[in-house]
Amino acid sequence: QVQLVESGGGLVQAGGSLRLSCAASGTIFSANAMGWYRQAPGKQRELVAGITSGGTTNYFDSVKGRFTIAREDAKNTVYLQMNSLKPADTAVYYCKAEIRTNFYGNVRPYWGQGTQVTVSS
Repeated sequence: QVQLVESGGGLVQAGGSLRLSCAASGTIFSANAMGWYRQAPGKQRELVAGITSGGTTNYFDSVKGRFTIAREDAKNTVYLQMNSLKPADTAVYYCKAEIRTNFYGNVRPYWGQGTQVTVSS
């Protein structure tokens, strides 16, 4: 069993910052790509930022220059530093990790439960 637990969401004023964390626990042989997604009310879930096992990152256009994704493999944890937040960033943020649970197993996607980020104007 693998669990992803997010933390760090909350209410912040426009222009403020938040740091999200997502820790994976359980039977983990390796964590491949990891990422953060968000879903606002009435909208589809979208990729915000992703990071490969080699450290290559990619970002949704609207967050480039404001958000930074990082990972700490020793802790199976991925972070999202969010600066210069805007009301349009308000959403539930989910982390996702592609995890292999044993040497012979396939890589499977796992999702966290989500954390609310609300940016007031």
